[in-house]
Amino acid sequence: MAIIVEKNRCPQNHPCPSIRVCPVGALKQQGYKAPTVDAAKCTECGKCVSYCPMGAIRTVKK
Repeated sequence: MAIIVEKNRCPQNHPCPSIRVCPVGALKQQGYKAPTVDAAKCTECGKCVSYCPMGAIRTVKK
């Protein structure tokens, strides 16, 4: 599995709340743009997926 951000579902007008729940710091955000996932750091725990209020962060098969 892999974690992705669906930019069309992310409002991109606020700090991403899911960033603070990532235990390994794999989610990054520049300004108020959609966050990005550092696949090398991501452990695919799913905390960000569960925490995203817009459903913009999800898992997909690799």
